[in-house]
Formats: sequence, structure tokens, C-alpha cells
Amino acid sequence: MTTFASGTSESNSAKDGLARDALTVLQPGFTGTTAPDWLLRRLGEGLASVGLFGRNIASPQQLAALTARLRAEREDVLVAIDEEGGDVTRLEVGTGSSFPGNHALGAVDDVELTRQVAVELGRRLAACGVNLNWAPSADINSDPANPVIGVRSFGADTDLVARHTAAYVSGLQSAGVAACTKHFPGHGDTAVDSHHALPRIDVPAPVLQERELVPFRAAITAGTRAIMSAHILVPALDPDRPATLSPRILTGLLRGELGYDGLIVTDGMEMRAIAGTYGIERGSVLAVAAGADAICVGGGLADDETVRRLRDALVTAVRSGELAEERLAEAAERVRALARWTASARAQGAAAHPAAGADIGLLAARRAVTVAGAEGFAPLTEPPYVAALTPVANIAVGDDTPWGVAAELVRMLPGTETGGFAGEEAGRAVLEAAGARRIVVVVRDEHRHPWMAGALDAILARRPDTVVVEMGVPQAAPRGALHIATHGAARVCGRAAAEVIAGM
Repeated sequence: MTTFASGTSESNSAKDGLARDALTVLQPGFTGTTAPDWLLRRLGEGLASVGLFGRNIASPQQLAALTARLRAEREDVLVAIDEEGGDVTRLEVGTGSSFPGNHALGAVDDVELTRQVAVELGRRLAACGVNLNWAPSADINSDPANPVIGVRSFGADTDLVARHTAAYVSGLQSAGVAACTKHFPGHGDTAVDSHHALPRIDVPAPVLQERELVPFRAAITAGTRAIMSAHILVPALDPDRPATLSPRILTGLLRGELGYDGLIVTDGMEMRAIAGTYGIERGSVLAVAAGADAICVGGGLADDETVRRLRDALVTAVRSGELAEERLAEAAERVRALARWTASARAQGAAAHPAAGADIGLLAARRAVTVAGAEGFAPLTEPPYVAALTPVANIAVGDDTPWGVAAELVRMLPGTETGGFAGEEAGRAVLEAAGARRIVVVVRDEHRHPWMAGALDAILARRPDTVVVEMGVPQAAPRGALHIATHGAARVCGRAAAEVIAGM
């Protein structure tokens, strides 16, 4: 263990049990691909969790070395990551995921396949030293216009989402990685992204019981070790506070009614739904008081100053009587209990899954593809022009992860060219750029973007032989000479679509 010098007040604070518990409940991030000194020092002072993002990962080997360095400072540290597979990947942020996401798995609707995908994803995480995954999403995509969930959901059917959530939890945890089922009590019926503002779900309590809560009950039955709260206002459950800050929802509903006793993790506290309304310090105090055990912060705030501010806010709240010391101690103990579980589960998972299986991700992506118009379609033999109609990136997905079919078609049909387009003039621009070449148009949630639908209208009016690939939630009617729905934009989904186009 490395010893770091610090000021007297910091040293005294670090030795204080209250400050130690306050550090224990934080899940901060950091920048760079090596652990900074401040983070290592905080681990020595009581910090028990670290959150990793795409910015922290260059390769599996680098990630394994990073997590080993963290464990050299604290052997039982929880190393968390947001690795849903599909569109939301951190392990493969630079290339796109080797696994299809939830919507593709739900389209196949083979729970054993979902379990196998989760096993292999968990095995790869564990091999890199990651032991807590902020996944799966148990949200039912009730609103097709949902801007933040979409293909991250298994689907719009309650029972389908419930059975695949349970299978995913079971598979992931059998590989020794704790599942963190999200976003409680359900983020699927929202038209606002909580990264930007506070969403609101106005449905009666019986609807929530029969729809949103069903997958979370299934996850609890399957033994999920963690559940992530959503920054959403649900007036039928609590008219005043969003779920993350609501004792009625976290303690009354999740703990009391649903009987859940595992770790409750907040969604990122720097998201505007909380930071823009309460501030992260005040929000963190209210979250722990409401029943949350771990404060996720670091997606956008990743420095020692943030950690110090949050630690001090929690300590001050206890000393002022706003936050019960017993509640903070209980939260810290739940974090430590999960760390103890991961230590034993990792060894068991390694024994149960010692080596990589078949390329289960690509097999699943191929099974998820649905095709309309194949009867009269002849596979392409000449390089086409691939036009990606590109919407504004979902923050959870990020804009650094490549998507589409172009990379795979370039490999299969050398000479393929590509371009990205957006806006009202996209259709005209695609036609000009393509010239006489066959056009393949790639869209993502056409039904949510009028400009995208208009661009397709313009292209198909002039070039009815165009191939259309929908890589979001397929809601619009199939059109084009060939219409392919991949149910997600992971790299393997792009490959599965390209195989259909090129007849391979």
C-alpha cells in the first residue's frame, strides 16, 4: 500500500469513523487511464467504490492493470462500470460492442440466450477486475418517443422485460459480477432525459404496480445485488421528491413493500435532474436519508474536490441532525457487504466460467435481425454508398462509440463509401453524395425524428432501390427495397445487417 502525505485536518478527518462512512458511500470517477494519487489516497481513507467510464479504458490489458492497482490500495474495492452491451458500452467504447443490447435480446425472446450473453459479458468484466455492473436496464419502453431508454430496454411488454431482466441478473452474477438493476421505479414512460431535466411519470399507482414494478420484482427474486434509483418524479408514489430522494419510494416501496435488502445505488448525481434542482451536495444528503446506500458521481465530476465536498456535506448533515448517523452507518455497511460478496463470487465465477464460449454476441445479433422485402432482393455485389442519418447522441450512449453498417460493408465490399447527414436538407445531400451508386441508408429511431423521416421520403422518391437499416427501435413502417431492423446499434448488430446486405 502506498502512503500519501496530507494535511493535518485531512488526516484527522480520514481517521474519523463518521468521515470514513461518508467516503464509503461514494462512487466517484476520475479522468485518465491510470489511477491518480488522490484516488489512491482516498481508498486508504475509506473510499470503497470507484466508477469507470469510457475515458478510463484503452484495452482489456490496461483495464486489468488499473483495477489491480486499485486493489493494491484496497483489496475489497468495488469497481463499477456502465456496461450494458449494445449501444451503451465502456469496454469497447472505441469500436462498438461485441454484444447486442437489451432490445435485440428481447426481440429474440430466448431467455437462455439472454442468460448466456450476460454470462459472457460478466466473464469479460471479471477478467478485467470489474465486479459491479450498472446493468441491466429493467425499464419497460412504454413511451416509444422515450429519448433516453429506447433500445436499452428489452421491450414494451411487461412480462417479456421481467423474464429477460431476471435471466440477465442470473447470468451476470454467475460470472462473479454484481448486477445493478435500473432505473427504479422505471424510466420507460418518460419523454424527458434525466441527464437534462427532471422527468415526470403521471400514471396511477395500480398501473405502476402492474407494469413498471414487475421487472424489479423479478430482479429481486433473481437475487440482484444492487438496484439503481431513477431521477424521476412519480406523483402517484411521491408528489414532492424524485425517486432518488424519496423515502416513500426507496424505503417505503423498495425496502418495505418489495422486501429488497441489497444495495441501493443512485443514478449519477451530476445529472441535471438532481444537480440542476437540488445541487449534488444537498441531493446526496437527501438521497442517503431517503434510503440510498451508494452515491454515484463521476460521469461529469471526477476529481478530489468533488469527493471532499460530498464527504463533508454528509458529515455536516449528520452533525446537524439532518441525517441520522445510524442511516449513514447502515449505508456504508451495505457497501462493505457487497464488497465481501464480490470477493467470494469472483472466485466461484472464475471456476464456473473458466474460458470464453462461442461468439455468443454475434450469434445473438444475427438472431435479432428482422427483414422486410427480402423476397425480391438480390444481395449487393458492388460497393454502395452508406448514408448514416445521425441524430443527436443519447448522453448515456455517448458520441464516441461508432455505429452503423459502413465499417462492415467496407470489409465485405471494398470501395464502399460513407457519410453522415442530419437536418432538413439531409435527403438532398445524400442523393448528391451517392451519385449513381446504390444507397444504403442507416437510421436510428426514425419515428422520433421528423427530419429523418423526411430525408428518407426524399431519397426513396428518387431512389426506390435504396436499402434501409433501422438500428433503433423499429416503430415506423418498413420501407425501401430492403428494410432491416437490427434492434440496436452495437458493432455486432451492424455486422449482422451487413451480412444480409452482402449475402454473406
